[in-house]
Amino acid sequence: MVLEYKGTNIFYTDQGKGQAIVLLHGFLENSSMWEPFIPTFTKKNRVICIDLLGHGKTGCLGYVHTMELMAEAVEAVLKKLKLRRSILIGHSMGGYVSLAFAERNPDAVKGLCLMNSTARADTPEKKLSRDRAILAVKHNHKTFILMAITNLFRPKNRTLFSKEIKEVIREAQKTPLQGIIAALEGMKIRDDREALLHFSPFKKMLIVSKKDPALDYDSLIAQTKNTQVEVVEFPDGHMSQIENKDEFSHKIMYFIENI
Repeated sequence: MVLEYKGTNIFYTDQGKGQAIVLLHGFLENSSMWEPFIPTFTKKNRVICIDLLGHGKTGCLGYVHTMELMAEAVEAVLKKLKLRRSILIGHSMGGYVSLAFAERNPDAVKGLCLMNSTARADTPEKKLSRDRAILAVKHNHKTFILMAITNLFRPKNRTLFSKEIKEVIREAQKTPLQGIIAALEGMKIRDDREALLHFSPFKKMLIVSKKDPALDYDSLIAQTKNTQVEVVEFPDGHMSQIENKDEFSHKIMYFIENI
Protein backbone atom coordinates (compact mmCIF):
# COMPACT_ATOMS: atom_id res chain seq x y z
CA MET A 1 0.00 0.00 0.00
CA VAL A 2 1.07 3.56 -0.64
CA LEU A 3 0.46 6.82 1.22
CA GLU A 4 1.22 10.11 -0.51
CA TYR A 5 3.10 12.27 1.98
CA LYS A 6 4.66 15.70 1.35
CA GLY A 7 4.75 14.97 -2.37
CA THR A 8 6.40 11.56 -2.13
CA ASN A 9 5.10 8.00 -1.71
CA ILE A 10 5.46 6.06 1.53
CA PHE A 11 5.18 2.30 0.95
CA TYR A 12 3.87 0.01 3.70
CA THR A 13 2.15 -3.32 4.28
CA ASP A 14 -0.64 -4.05 6.77
CA GLN A 15 -1.40 -7.68 7.63
CA GLY A 16 -3.18 -9.64 10.36
CA LYS A 17 -5.47 -8.66 13.22
CA GLY A 18 -4.88 -7.87 16.88
CA GLN A 19 -2.60 -5.45 18.65
CA ALA A 20 -0.51 -3.38 16.25
CA ILE A 21 3.17 -4.19 15.72
CA VAL A 22 5.18 -1.69 13.65
CA LEU A 23 8.38 -3.07 12.11
CA LEU A 24 11.05 -0.58 11.01
CA HIS A 25 14.06 -1.76 9.00
CA GLY A 26 17.64 -0.52 9.19
CA PHE A 27 19.97 1.45 6.90
CA LEU A 28 20.23 -0.06 3.38
CA GLU A 29 17.37 -2.44 4.21
CA ASN A 30 13.65 -2.27 3.43
CA SER A 31 10.43 -3.81 4.69
CA SER A 32 11.15 -7.09 2.87
CA MET A 33 13.65 -7.97 5.65
CA TRP A 34 10.67 -8.87 7.87
CA GLU A 35 9.02 -11.31 5.44
CA PRO A 36 10.34 -14.51 7.11
CA PHE A 37 8.70 -13.45 10.39
CA ILE A 38 5.32 -12.24 9.12
CA PRO A 39 3.55 -15.66 9.32
CA THR A 40 4.53 -15.98 12.99
CA PHE A 41 3.94 -12.36 13.99
CA THR A 42 0.51 -12.15 12.31
CA LYS A 43 -0.95 -15.19 14.10
CA LYS A 44 -2.31 -12.93 16.85
CA ASN A 45 -1.21 -9.44 15.80
CA ARG A 46 -1.70 -6.77 13.18
CA VAL A 47 1.71 -6.17 11.61
CA ILE A 48 2.64 -2.98 9.77
CA CYS A 49 5.94 -2.85 7.85
CA ILE A 50 7.05 0.54 6.51
CA ASP A 51 9.73 1.44 3.98
CA LEU A 52 11.53 4.40 5.56
CA LEU A 53 12.39 7.51 3.53
CA GLY A 54 14.74 6.83 0.62
CA HIS A 55 14.57 3.05 1.12
CA GLY A 56 12.64 0.28 -0.61
CA LYS A 57 9.66 1.69 -2.51
CA THR A 58 9.50 4.92 -0.50
CA GLY A 59 10.77 8.10 -2.13
CA CYS A 60 13.18 10.75 -0.85
CA LEU A 61 12.23 14.02 0.85
CA GLY A 62 15.42 16.03 0.44
CA TYR A 63 19.15 15.79 1.01
CA VAL A 64 18.99 14.99 4.73
CA HIS A 65 16.53 12.49 6.18
CA THR A 66 16.61 13.25 9.89
CA MET A 67 15.32 10.60 12.26
CA GLU A 68 12.54 13.06 13.16
CA LEU A 69 11.51 13.39 9.50
CA MET A 70 11.45 9.60 9.14
CA ALA A 71 9.40 9.36 12.36
CA GLU A 72 6.90 11.89 10.96
CA ALA A 73 6.44 9.66 7.89
CA VAL A 74 5.79 6.67 10.19
CA GLU A 75 3.32 8.84 12.12
CA ALA A 76 1.49 9.68 8.90
CA VAL A 77 1.06 5.98 8.04
CA LEU A 78 -0.22 5.08 11.51
CA LYS A 79 -2.59 8.05 11.44
CA LYS A 80 -3.98 6.87 8.11
CA LEU A 81 -4.51 3.41 9.61
CA LYS A 82 -6.20 5.03 12.65
CA LEU A 83 -3.83 3.28 15.05
CA ARG A 84 -3.73 4.95 18.44
CA ARG A 85 -1.15 2.73 20.14
CA SER A 86 1.38 0.23 18.83
CA ILE A 87 4.50 -1.75 19.64
CA LEU A 88 7.57 -0.54 17.72
CA ILE A 89 10.40 -2.87 16.73
CA GLY A 90 13.31 -1.14 15.00
CA HIS A 91 16.48 -2.63 13.58
CA SER A 92 19.56 -0.35 13.77
CA MET A 93 18.47 2.89 12.01
CA GLY A 94 14.87 1.73 12.49
CA GLY A 95 15.60 1.85 16.23
CA TYR A 96 16.72 5.48 15.94
CA VAL A 97 13.47 6.27 14.12
CA SER A 98 11.46 4.39 16.77
CA LEU A 99 13.09 6.49 19.50
CA ALA A 100 12.35 9.72 17.62
CA PHE A 101 8.73 8.58 17.21
CA ALA A 102 8.45 7.64 20.90
CA GLU A 103 9.86 10.99 22.00
CA ARG A 104 7.22 12.78 19.92
CA ASN A 105 4.36 10.40 20.77
CA PRO A 106 4.99 8.65 24.12
CA ASP A 107 1.28 7.89 24.59
CA ALA A 108 1.13 6.16 21.19
CA VAL A 109 3.76 3.56 22.18
CA LYS A 110 2.86 0.35 24.05
CA GLY A 111 6.30 -1.18 23.73
CA LEU A 112 9.65 -0.47 22.08
CA CYS A 113 12.29 -2.97 20.99
CA LEU A 114 15.68 -1.62 19.91
CA MET A 115 17.25 -4.38 17.86
CA ASN A 116 21.00 -3.97 17.30
CA SER A 117 20.47 -0.26 17.88
CA THR A 118 21.44 2.40 20.40
CA ALA A 119 19.76 5.30 22.19
CA ARG A 120 22.97 7.33 22.18
CA ALA A 121 24.00 9.88 19.55
CA ASP A 122 26.97 9.30 17.26
CA THR A 123 30.36 9.80 18.88
CA PRO A 124 32.78 12.23 17.14
CA GLU A 125 34.60 9.18 15.73
CA LYS A 126 31.36 7.73 14.37
CA LYS A 127 30.47 11.06 12.75
CA LEU A 128 33.82 11.03 10.94
CA SER A 129 33.08 7.46 9.86
CA ARG A 130 29.72 8.62 8.43
CA ASP A 131 31.51 11.39 6.48
CA ARG A 132 33.94 8.83 5.07
CA ALA A 133 31.00 6.60 4.15
CA ILE A 134 29.32 9.49 2.29
CA LEU A 135 32.50 10.04 0.25
CA ALA A 136 32.71 6.29 -0.48
CA VAL A 137 29.05 6.22 -1.57
CA LYS A 138 29.59 9.15 -3.94
CA HIS A 139 32.68 7.45 -5.37
CA ASN A 140 31.08 4.02 -5.96
CA HIS A 141 27.87 3.20 -4.15
CA LYS A 142 27.69 -0.43 -5.31
CA THR A 143 31.12 -1.21 -3.83
CA PHE A 144 30.14 0.67 -0.66
CA ILE A 145 26.97 -1.44 -0.28
CA LEU A 146 28.86 -4.69 -0.84
CA MET A 147 31.41 -3.84 1.86
CA ALA A 148 28.93 -2.24 4.27
CA ILE A 149 26.53 -5.20 4.31
CA THR A 150 29.22 -7.89 4.53
CA ASN A 151 30.89 -6.07 7.45
CA LEU A 152 27.68 -6.17 9.51
CA PHE A 153 28.03 -9.92 9.99
CA ARG A 154 30.30 -11.64 12.46
CA PRO A 155 33.39 -12.71 10.41
CA LYS A 156 32.83 -16.45 10.93
CA ASN A 157 29.22 -16.07 9.71
CA ARG A 158 30.13 -14.47 6.37
CA THR A 159 30.60 -17.88 4.77
CA LEU A 160 27.86 -19.60 6.74
CA PHE A 161 25.26 -17.05 5.59
CA SER A 162 26.73 -16.26 2.15
CA LYS A 163 23.39 -16.92 0.40
CA GLU A 164 21.51 -14.63 2.80
CA ILE A 165 24.20 -11.94 2.51
CA LYS A 166 23.84 -11.94 -1.28
CA GLU A 167 20.09 -11.42 -0.89
CA VAL A 168 20.58 -8.54 1.58
CA ILE A 169 23.05 -6.93 -0.85
CA ARG A 170 20.62 -7.39 -3.74
CA GLU A 171 17.89 -5.58 -1.78
CA ALA A 172 20.33 -2.90 -0.58
CA GLN A 173 21.36 -2.13 -4.15
CA LYS A 174 17.81 -0.98 -4.85
CA THR A 175 18.41 1.93 -2.45
CA PRO A 176 18.95 5.13 -4.48
CA LEU A 177 22.15 7.13 -4.03
CA GLN A 178 20.20 10.08 -2.59
CA GLY A 179 18.46 7.79 -0.08
CA ILE A 180 21.78 6.37 1.13
CA ILE A 181 23.42 9.79 1.61
CA ALA A 182 20.30 11.37 3.16
CA ALA A 183 20.13 8.56 5.76
CA LEU A 184 23.85 8.80 6.60
CA GLU A 185 23.50 12.58 7.06
CA GLY A 186 20.41 12.08 9.22
CA MET A 187 21.96 9.40 11.45
CA LYS A 188 25.07 11.55 11.92
CA ILE A 189 23.11 14.45 13.46
CA ARG A 190 20.55 12.48 15.47
CA ASP A 191 19.86 13.41 19.08
CA ASP A 192 20.87 11.39 22.12
CA ARG A 193 17.71 9.74 23.45
CA GLU A 194 19.13 7.67 26.29
CA ALA A 195 16.73 9.45 28.70
CA LEU A 196 13.86 7.56 27.03
CA LEU A 197 15.29 4.29 28.33
CA HIS A 198 15.04 5.68 31.87
CA PHE A 199 11.88 7.76 31.94
CA SER A 200 9.41 6.49 29.32
CA PRO A 201 6.28 4.67 30.56
CA PHE A 202 6.17 1.84 28.01
CA LYS A 203 7.86 -1.57 28.07
CA LYS A 204 11.31 -1.67 26.50
CA MET A 205 13.68 -4.33 25.19
CA LEU A 206 17.21 -4.04 23.82
CA ILE A 207 18.63 -6.78 21.60
CA VAL A 208 22.42 -6.76 21.88
CA SER A 209 24.92 -8.86 19.93
CA LYS A 210 28.28 -9.54 21.57
CA LYS A 211 30.21 -9.48 18.27
CA ASP A 212 28.29 -6.61 16.64
CA PRO A 213 30.84 -4.82 14.40
CA ALA A 214 28.67 -1.68 14.21
CA LEU A 215 27.92 -1.08 17.91
CA ASP A 216 29.97 -1.08 21.09
CA TYR A 217 28.72 -3.79 23.45
CA ASP A 218 29.85 -2.05 26.65
CA SER A 219 28.13 1.20 25.64
CA LEU A 220 24.86 -0.65 25.00
CA ILE A 221 24.96 -2.40 28.37
CA ALA A 222 25.82 0.89 30.12
CA GLN A 223 22.70 2.53 28.65
CA THR A 224 20.46 -0.01 30.38
CA LYS A 225 21.98 0.40 33.85
CA ASN A 226 19.35 1.39 36.44
CA THR A 227 16.53 1.05 33.90
CA GLN A 228 13.63 -1.36 33.44
CA VAL A 229 14.90 -2.27 29.95
CA GLU A 230 14.95 -6.01 29.27
CA VAL A 231 18.29 -6.95 27.67
CA VAL A 232 18.52 -9.89 25.28
CA GLU A 233 22.03 -10.96 24.30
CA PHE A 234 23.01 -12.88 21.18
CA PRO A 235 26.54 -14.15 20.42
CA ASP A 236 26.86 -12.92 16.84
CA GLY A 237 26.83 -9.76 14.68
CA HIS A 238 24.58 -6.83 13.71
CA MET A 239 22.09 -8.90 11.70
CA SER A 240 20.23 -10.79 14.45
CA GLN A 241 17.28 -11.48 12.15
CA ILE A 242 19.61 -13.68 10.06
CA GLU A 243 22.47 -14.72 12.37
CA ASN A 244 20.14 -15.63 15.26
CA LYS A 245 16.88 -16.01 13.38
CA ASP A 246 14.98 -18.54 15.50
CA GLU A 247 16.04 -17.07 18.85
CA PHE A 248 15.22 -13.60 17.59
CA SER A 249 11.72 -14.63 16.52
CA HIS A 250 11.13 -16.34 19.87
CA LYS A 251 12.29 -13.32 21.91
CA ILE A 252 10.18 -10.88 19.89
CA MET A 253 7.06 -13.02 20.29
CA TYR A 254 7.68 -13.29 24.03
CA PHE A 255 8.11 -9.48 24.25
CA ILE A 256 4.88 -8.87 22.31
CA GLU A 257 2.85 -11.40 24.29
CA ASN A 258 3.88 -9.88 27.62
CA ILE A 259 2.72 -6.35 26.89
